[in-house]
Amino acid sequence: MRTKNDEELFRLVKVKNRNALEELYDRYGKLVYSYAYKFSNNQMEMSKEITQLVYLRLWTTQSHYTASKGKFINWLLTITRNICLDYVKKERRHKFMSDDDSIEYIADPKNKIDEHIDLQLIQNAKLELTEKQRRLINLLYWRGCTLKEIAKIEQEPLGTIKSRLHQTLKQLRLNLERGEQQ
Repeated sequence: MRTKNDEELFRLVKVKNRNALEELYDRYGKLVYSYAYKFSNNQMEMSKEITQLVYLRLWTTQSHYTASKGKFINWLLTITRNICLDYVKKERRHKFMSDDDSIEYIADPKNKIDEHIDLQLIQNAKLELTEKQRRLINLLYWRGCTLKEIAKIEQEPLGTIKSRLHQTLKQLRLNLERGEQQ
């Protein structure tokens, strides 16, 4: 297996060759884990679970890797990134607090003063939005709901939600720019 290139190994994985999957894990498992570890702010258990999900996706996926479109490792890291995002989104849904206006914020110890100022600017800009706009932002970004889910929750057409999101982001940007000038 070690003499096979990544594309050949992935083709073998598609036909459920366990040795090929093990070889891909041997080649890239540490890199995938490292990416997940950094993404998850050094949470070892989450990183292990994400790594397992990546290789499970390789084993079960119907997608195809083609060497002419780029390197296998880039394709694999894209899958890893997507799984990381999905995992965090899922975690947010489970941990969501009942207060719609609360923001789950992970501080970077490098520059807490700037972060505090940025957070304050965002909160102030958000306060200038209408109640429906704030609720939309909270459902989309903090709860991790999809636009379809929000339309169902709000009992409004999907097009209305998309339009409201566009207007909300536009207004939020204006509010942020105004807040930075003060």
